[in-house]
Formats: sequence, C-alpha cells, structure tokens
Amino acid sequence: MNSKIKIAVIGGTGKSGKYLVKELIKQGFQLKILIRDPDKFQIRNPLVEVVIGDVINYSSVSSLIEGCQAVISTLGMGIPASEPTIFSQATSNIVQAMNEQKIRRYIVTTGLNVDAHFDNKSPKTLFATEWMSKNYPISTANKQLELDILSNSNIDWTLVRLPLIEQTDKIEETIVSLEDCPGDKVSATDLANFLIEQLSNEAFIRKSPFIASV
Repeated sequence: MNSKIKIAVIGGTGKSGKYLVKELIKQGFQLKILIRDPDKFQIRNPLVEVVIGDVINYSSVSSLIEGCQAVISTLGMGIPASEPTIFSQATSNIVQAMNEQKIRRYIVTTGLNVDAHFDNKSPKTLFATEWMSKNYPISTANKQLELDILSNSNIDWTLVRLPLIEQTDKIEETIVSLEDCPGDKVSATDLANFLIEQLSNEAFIRKSPFIASV
C-alpha cells in the first residue's frame, strides 16, 4: 500500500486519533473520518472527507469505508462516554462492512488488559490487567470480545495493545512485543506512525502486538 490509498478513520477526534489524523495528512494520505459531533473536528483539508455518523450505526460505518482501501480505528469511550459495549458493536459493524465492500486491512487499538494467544505477561502487566477487569468489568470483557470477533473473521486485522498514551509530538524509540507490554507509556506520535506503518507491514497481520515508547 502507498500514500495514494484512502484510509477510513474511526476515533479520529480522540487523544490518540488526533495525532493519527495529523500524521496521515502529513504523509499525504487521503482519508475519510467518522464524526459524531462535527463541532469537535475543525480540520479543513482537501485530503480529508468528513462522514457524520456513529460507529454503532451500520449504515454510518458502511458509508465511511466506501471507496477506502483500509480502516484504522483508535476508538475510545469518548466524551460523553459511550456504552461500554461499543467496542464489540463497532467491530461487528466494521467487519461486516469490510466484507461487503471487499476491504481487507483493519488496524485497531485497545488496552494492555486484553489477553491474546502469545502472551507471557509480566507481574506488572498482569496487575494492570486484573485492576482493569475489577474496576471496569464490562468494557474489559467487551474488549476481549472484540478480539474474539476479529479472530473469527477473515479480514487482515492487527489489534495494537497500549499502555498510557502521552499526547506529545515527540518521536522516541519504540519497542514492540507479542508477549508483554514493554513500557509504561507510548507517545501519541509514535503510535500514529506505528499504525500507519502497518498499512504496508504484514508482520502483525492477525496478531495483537504491544507497543511502548522508551
């Protein structure tokens, strides 16, 4: 894939999504972005097409990804907070729409509390996983369900697991692991660049890497 393709973006007004949109524009990608509240998105750029809608509405998702060659999601709970089951609802809609429109590549972020096949989590990561499960049981279970939906799909997905996101333009060295979270934080700019790199990188297709800045 190259910068001439069009990317569908979900979660583009969130704390990491804003950096993703900025980096996509900087690198010359065309993009369509799904927005619930148009007042929250002030960017006016010929590379950007805004689609007003909600990710839990199938028709919105279908309209978003029409004409795109890949989908990137940094979906969070949002402000005001969405239902904690938004992750599985969104993923089900995205997978269905991608299949109908014959789009293969889906890159999405989630928390380090999600458990995956190759995990060998350290005590620190296990503690964070258990804390999230205890304090946010519905959203934690729903994010796990999101991985199950992806695993049972036939699309080329990558689920990127994250520590704390630092909203910074700083570019640092990053470490990626399929077994354990390698750090306590990730630069939003580092994350954006990693997500974009996955458009042409097949190493993590149908896998769930952790990423951290060091």
